[in-house]
Amino acid sequence: MRNTLKAATLESKFPLLAVEADCIISKDADITAVFEVDLPELFTVTAAEYEAVHAAWAKAIKVLPNYTVVHKQDWFIREDYRSQTDKENLSFLSRSYEMHFNERPFLNHKCYLYLTKTTKERMRMQSSFSSLCRGFIIPKEVDKDTTAHFLDTVGQFARIVNDTGLVHLRRLVGDEITGTENKAGLVEKYFCLSMENTTALEDIELGDDGLRVGDKHVSVHTLSELDALPGKVGTDCRYERLSTDKSDCKLSFASPVGLLLSCNHLYNQYIFLDDSGENLQRFEKNARNMQSLSKYSRSNQINKEWIDLYLNDAHSFGLTSVRAHCNIIAWTDNPMEVKNMRNDVGSQIAMMECKPRHNTVDAATLYWAAMPGNGADFPAEESFYTFIPQALCFFTEETNYKDSLSPFGIKMADRMTGRP
Repeated sequence: MRNTLKAATLESKFPLLAVEADCIISKDADITAVFEVDLPELFTVTAAEYEAVHAAWAKAIKVLPNYTVVHKQDWFIREDYRSQTDKENLSFLSRSYEMHFNERPFLNHKCYLYLTKTTKERMRMQSSFSSLCRGFIIPKEVDKDTTAHFLDTVGQFARIVNDTGLVHLRRLVGDEITGTENKAGLVEKYFCLSMENTTALEDIELGDDGLRVGDKHVSVHTLSELDALPGKVGTDCRYERLSTDKSDCKLSFASPVGLLLSCNHLYNQYIFLDDSGENLQRFEKNARNMQSLSKYSRSNQINKEWIDLYLNDAHSFGLTSVRAHCNIIAWTDNPMEVKNMRNDVGSQIAMMECKPRHNTVDAATLYWAAMPGNGADFPAEESFYTFIPQALCFFTEETNYKDSLSPFGIKMADRMTGRP
């Protein structure tokens, strides 16, 4: 008797429909604008500049319409330095310098930003309704007026961020998203978890030993509950190893899970813009329910006080109620390194004074939702309520040192890894 069961193909579950006018269109009619983000170099930003960048992000997010997903994705890929000994007229010292640093490991960093306009119903979907779990997806029509308004706000968003002079957004065109015959696109790179020009899609498997993408063993850690977060966050933090009694060396608050985490990983940062007024009304109702049940349990009284504090801040300072989530998707080709990799990620999360949570239940759903243009597929139960300024503190705000274009200068090495 022949077995008729077969594995589901990637094409049958694929949530993206097309790329039109440099926007990703999903089968649920979600529209996504994609940007490449150029961040300032490591250890070159002062505390005042971190606050200025933070304020610019906050101002830019406020111009976006309701039911928009802001998804910032940082790629950190381990690579080896390749010596440039094929140049002509290299002196003995220059050649020796290149050979000394040959195959020196370092983290290559790329940052992308996805702005996705979706609907109220999609924003509240649970993990069980992800397109990964559904048997089929019926394409919907796109509302032209909503699309035009969203693209106008996206232009305003980019202008506000670029005006800081510290962060630069560049809009990606269609070929950079989907790829060409000779060059892999962003979506292809994501499904291979590689920044190389590889175009072969790899199998995605969710088994007893966790999530696997091709030969890569994937581990997912999440920051999705208020109980796991510190009592206080900031725009920057002091880097003790390079600070002195008289001078502070500043990094962004989320830097421990950025360039300071040495394994291959993606750091996904989400902000979900619901209807803030509806959120606050729901909290008012919850507070009244907690008040009426307070005599049955002391925890109800305490929860009521916390909700009151949240509502007081929202009304006193005019803050926008949003949902947020962060996750770290780390991977390795060597199955013997999986445990060490998980420990490294957990320890770096603990450096942010957060409680590390290794997610095994929703790992595949979170990986699927982090696909470029699929932010609306994110499971709503994995997010927590906060305000825009606090959510933005979990954005990484620095990148690697860049090479100078000038042929004349002083040769230096990266302070973190020793790469020239």
